[in-house]
Amino acid sequence: MAKRMTNRQLAALETRRKLLEAAKKLICEKGLVNTSIEEITKACGVSNGTFYTYFKRKEDVVFALSQEMYQGIYEEAQAHDGPFMERLVFYMVNFSGHIERDGLKLCQEWVRNTVDPDLVEAPYNKDKLHVDIDSMKGMIEKGIERGELKKSTPVDALANALVDVIYGEMLCWDMSGGAYSFEERTKEFCRLFLPAMMKPYINENQKLGGTNNA
Repeated sequence: MAKRMTNRQLAALETRRKLLEAAKKLICEKGLVNTSIEEITKACGVSNGTFYTYFKRKEDVVFALSQEMYQGIYEEAQAHDGPFMERLVFYMVNFSGHIERDGLKLCQEWVRNTVDPDLVEAPYNKDKLHVDIDSMKGMIEKGIERGELKKSTPVDALANALVDVIYGEMLCWDMSGGAYSFEERTKEFCRLFLPAMMKPYINENQKLGGTNNA
């Protein structure tokens, strides 16, 4: 049986949540460079020292925000009631949609820090690319486990290719200054190209469906 959290632990989680929400709002408005730790803590009504209880530098906040969000998307996709292709499209479209809804400035900071992981102190945040590849592998492995995909499916290569697509789309959207919808661009890929990409690995008793809702 899981142990119940103490009031102190619950209060600590709430403080961390408030810091993340305040930082997200400010970064989306002004960008990370123009946002100070003092502004973040002032918005939460806590001291600067409290910030350092949870984060070493403000750059760590960007990764903390992305880590929690994408883990939630992955768990939702795995629990989605539908065949493999529906779950995969659900994951890819929601991944893109959340990034777009969080705004261009937050995405730009995330891309900048991912390209230069030395900007982030926390070691668990340095491998965001590998975390996303592992999540995609998890999606594919679940498909094999359920008998939806062939056992011969090249899990590593396929996961890398699909993450390449998402990251490439994200970078292009970022570089365009948000000139079009990142989510719609991902839906277009899922509708036009994903079925052909996945067809060699779908078991014959499975329908190559799931992309019409993208």
